[in-house]
Amino acid sequence: VRVGDDGGGRSAAVAERVPLLELTWLPLDCGQAGAAGNAAAAGATGDVLAFLDDDDLWRADHLEGLARAFDDPGVGLAWRDCDVVREELRSDGERLAFDRRTLARDWDDALMRSHDYLPPSAVGIRRSVFDSVGGFDTSFRYSEDWDLLLRVAGASGVRRVPGVTVEVRLRETGNASADMNPERLDCLRRVAERHGFATPAPKTFWEVALAIGAS
Repeated sequence: VRVGDDGGGRSAAVAERVPLLELTWLPLDCGQAGAAGNAAAAGATGDVLAFLDDDDLWRADHLEGLARAFDDPGVGLAWRDCDVVREELRSDGERLAFDRRTLARDWDDALMRSHDYLPPSAVGIRRSVFDSVGGFDTSFRYSEDWDLLLRVAGASGVRRVPGVTVEVRLRETGNASADMNPERLDCLRRVAERHGFATPAPKTFWEVALAIGAS
């Protein structure tokens, strides 16, 4: 487990308390998720990379299910279903979930060009494929995960492993997907231009779940 801390060292104390056999804490100063992901991946020794955002949750059988998909050597990208959870963080640190929707979709090439419905915390990517496509493109401060998924899917086989094993947590503040600043809009435009589709309206994963949900 490699913890890429791009938040000023706030995860150090937590990492010290986690009883894992092998944990590497990486203090970073990237200022963007893609660069932090690349830095964490750079020293990984496993055959498959799985990314967990700091707000999100993997349930106990998440990685076991992902691993089964990669028994097929043709699979470079696999994912589990997820619940998108709207939550409130109380002053005492308690997290209160007040609404949730499920994202559970097979790969649909056309749909993935209008709605990014695979959150980073839900996917696993074969290390050799991640390296072959160059990892996250750090010219994108936003939508870097969507761009990576489209490039990986274009270079390898994909597989969904049904079953909700991930929770993607969204709050009123601190949610990058809810940021509608000009740079995010420009990143969406450039992702669309790179992959040959019309520029989509910016959406949070909650809005995506409301729009397309489960198939």
